[in-house]
Order: sequence, then structure tokens, then C-alpha cells
Amino acid sequence: MNDSVIRSQVCIVGDGAVGKAAALGLSQMGISVVLLGSAPPRPSSPMSEWDVRVFALNHVAHQLLDGLKVWGALDAARIAPVSAMRVFDAAELANGDLGFDAYGAHTNELAWIIEDQNLANALDTALRFASHITSVVGQAIALRCDSDKATVQLSDGRVLQAELVIGADGAQSWVRGQADIGLDYRSYHQQGVVCNFECEKPHHGVAHQWFVQEQGIIALLPLPGNRVSLVWSAPDDLAQQIMQENMQSLIDRLAPYSTEVLGRLTPVLPEAIKAFPLRLIRPHSLVAQRVALIGDAAHAVHPMAGHGMNLGFGDVRDLLRCIKERETHRDCGDERVLSRYRRERAEEVALMQLTTDGLYHLFGSPIPAVRLLRSAGLNLLNRLPVLKRKLISHAMGS
Repeated sequence: MNDSVIRSQVCIVGDGAVGKAAALGLSQMGISVVLLGSAPPRPSSPMSEWDVRVFALNHVAHQLLDGLKVWGALDAARIAPVSAMRVFDAAELANGDLGFDAYGAHTNELAWIIEDQNLANALDTALRFASHITSVVGQAIALRCDSDKATVQLSDGRVLQAELVIGADGAQSWVRGQADIGLDYRSYHQQGVVCNFECEKPHHGVAHQWFVQEQGIIALLPLPGNRVSLVWSAPDDLAQQIMQENMQSLIDRLAPYSTEVLGRLTPVLPEAIKAFPLRLIRPHSLVAQRVALIGDAAHAVHPMAGHGMNLGFGDVRDLLRCIKERETHRDCGDERVLSRYRRERAEEVALMQLTTDGLYHLFGSPIPAVRLLRSAGLNLLNRLPVLKRKLISHAMGS
């Protein structure tokens, strides 16, 4: 048994993209960090296959990653800028259509589509050159927080001591549970079905999204070349059917929506398809004594707007700022510092959860009058450039 004590100013539990970004940001401020993961990091290797898990990163994420020297380490050939977005109300009795474009937002890109592995490789590359970061592999079994420190006990007897523990350990956060932070949880009874396709027609950097009521929400996001990434928020029963069928059956299901704008779809080889559950998670607080939550540990939203990762990177940006701007007599886990972080994030997180949850219920309504009103609303919004620019600006994080 190893009973050594590892001390640092900050201990981050969870070594996903958000946790690694937080570690890099703290490192740049000269703050000592322990990054606790459950498995040894995999060595980075050139990507050959196309990853089915992708993220639509906005300008907040871009600025953060650029400042952390991560953006330049990404494989640029595998990043697809989003120049425009088309949203369709494809339910019966509805024909709403809404378009956003970068030109109308006075920017070059609305967002960037990046594969999970590309982002992970770039973060790992940056971590290898970072100072003040100690990576630890182990299983946390107990968290104790006192007035002057937080202590994480590992299963092998080691102890991690820090001024602040950051929970970056996902939607089922162990840190959140140990800190006794309650939450509101609701399943959307949907699965996010993801895979990649070659498309017959060029996508021109346009992201397409269809609200199909009882079939959920279909999004086809641009990838480099004539490729697109499918993110289908499908009801559980439908998702189960899709996962049991062959790829041609999935292509046939998509054809009524995709053929007109993208032509014939063919699977990117080797064929791969995955699904993950969709849920709404609202913790009652983002902080507790000497604890802060970031990423999915702090919030989980419906992926229709593609902002889950962006919210996480927003958490990192604001937490880093609160720590950097703290008074000299306050440590990283000081109650006042954490209160500032909680206030900083409250509005943005609540607004995104309210928006995505509201849209989920609006476009899932079977009431004919509601369908007609929402379709008319999309068409009206499409003719109001000032309001559209405000919505685009919020989505980009600017």
C-alpha cells in the first residue's frame, strides 16, 4: 500500500477535455495541479479513421483553446468551419425554415466541427509541455473538505490534498455526490445516435437540422471534404431500432430530409455507429466547501444546440478568471472565490438549459395548433435580421 500524500493547490478529478483544459489554464498561472484520471493516458497517434463523436465548438471555446496553446496543436485538416446553419420544422402540417450565416453575424465562422480524438490529442500534446501539473491514475473513494483544505483518498492508500477540488468527472459525477450537492434529473427518453457519411453534393460548410416531432431531431454537421456527421436525437425505441438495423436502413430513414440538400449518403468506411442517452441534469449548486463543478458534472443539456462542450469550456474560462483575480490573501478554494464563480455561470447555464429544454418540448408537441405557430415563428424570425443576429451572437458566445 502507498500511503504518500500528494499536495497541490488544485486537484482536478476527471481527465476529459474540460478537466484537461482547466489544468492547462491553472498551469499557465503558475498554480500547482494534480489531474486525477481513472486510466493511464493513451499515447497520441495519427488519426486514420473518422471519429463519430464530434463537437461544435463556438468562439468562447476557440478563444480558450487558443489561449491555452491547444488550438494550434489540432489537426487543422480535420476541422470543418461552419459557415451557415439551416433549421427546418419537418413535422407534418409544418414547413418552417430558419437560416443563419456567418456573413450576417459579421464573422468568418459560426462554429467549428471537431472530432473528439482530434481535441483529445491536442490537449494531451499541450499537457506534455506544461509545468506544475502532476497526472495521477487512481480510484477516488472519499472526499473530505475542511476550512483550510480538501482531501481526496484513493483506493491504494494515497492521499491528495489541495486548496480546491474541481469536479470534472462527468454527468455521474463522484465529486458532486461526495460534496452532497443535490440535483434535478430528467431523462429525455432519447438517444443521441451518431455516425459519419460521405455526401453526394458539397455541404459548403452548412449545418442542417430537422425537427421531426415523433422521430426527434436530425442534424447533419459538416466535416472536411464531402463528409457529414449525423447527430440524431432519436426516441429510445427508434434509437434501438436504428442500432439493430443495417447502415442502408439508416440511410433510407435519412433520405427524405438529406437528399434534397446533400444528395445520396454513403457510409464513411469503416462503418461505425454509436448511441448515448440524453438527459437534463441541474445540480442545485456549482460549488460547495472547497469544491467547484465544471463540464457535465455541473450541467447536462439537450444536444440540439451543440453547446454541451461549449458550456464546459465557459465554466473553465470563468473559473480561471475568478481564481486569477482573487485577492492575494485568498487561496484557490476560498469561499468568496467560489461564490464569484457560481454567480458568473448562473445566467448562461440557466439560459442554455431553459432554451434547449423549451425547444425540446415545443418541437415535440403533437398539438396541430402548436405546430403551425412554431412553423410561423421560424419563418417570421427568418425575416427579422436584428433578432437573428442577437441569437447568433449568443450562440457563438460573443
